[in-house]
Amino acid sequence: LKPGEVLVLENVRMWDGETKSASPEDHAKTPLVQSLAPLFDVYVVDAFSAAHRPHASLVGFAPVVKHFVAGRVMERELRALYKVRNNPERPCIYVIGGAKAEDTAEIISNVLGNNIADKILTGGLAANLLLHAAGKNIGEVNVKILEEKGFLELEPELQKLLKQYPGRIVLPVDLAVESDGKRVDVPVDNVPNLPIKDIGVKTAQEYSRIIKESRTVVMNGPMGIFEDEKFSLGTKLVFEAMATSKAFTLIGGGHTLASASKLGYSDKISHVSTGGGALIEYLIKGTLPVIEVLKQYSK
Repeated sequence: LKPGEVLVLENVRMWDGETKSASPEDHAKTPLVQSLAPLFDVYVVDAFSAAHRPHASLVGFAPVVKHFVAGRVMERELRALYKVRNNPERPCIYVIGGAKAEDTAEIISNVLGNNIADKILTGGLAANLLLHAAGKNIGEVNVKILEEKGFLELEPELQKLLKQYPGRIVLPVDLAVESDGKRVDVPVDNVPNLPIKDIGVKTAQEYSRIIKESRTVVMNGPMGIFEDEKFSLGTKLVFEAMATSKAFTLIGGGHTLASASKLGYSDKISHVSTGGGALIEYLIKGTLPVIEVLKQYSK
């Protein structure tokens, strides 16, 4: 390369050895690192969204380059996440929703067990799962969805958490179902055997009240099927409360970012995280594999 030129290579995931989980020292011996490392002096790791994966291109250059440093995206992410996890202003509220409920128990256990959050507001399949664990009849069709996704296995742990943290895991008081193509809001004690597609209006209003009284709000996952305008209300009201509150607000996860963009709130949030899995893992553990390598090799 001539001075000032930039070389853009094919996505490293096209190489079979990229996605193998290994130590930086082992990755440093691979053809990818051995062939490229001699060509440059500084490696900037800026892929926060992949920082939960100890893959070759993320950690393999650390032992062999002169300078292994974090980029500006990584820096902004870590500053924001440290703030909401390690030093949040109170009250601190976490909002958990979306269709991926597999991490629900672990997130609740960690953020409440370590007194990071004061309350957790729930929506999406996470709320349906918690309601079922609490003994509510959410309708056979909704139980079947949870069963097919393997989420019912989490119920014993969630039942323990509901007993351990009474009042701090906030469940919906009403839900929205679709009947004859229309949105119908029903109380949680009277849910028909119809697919649940959003939190109800009363729930959204209560969540909004709690959020507006908070100083830190972290959201991962929309409250319902926001792609359908009839069922975007819960997510929209939560975003509106975040946007108009005095809290430091942070959102992350693909569907959360998509819903914020679709509903027009992306530029009204304090920090929009690029991470999905990386965000969840950091909130649970307080670190990530790439962060640990940066601590060891950053120079």
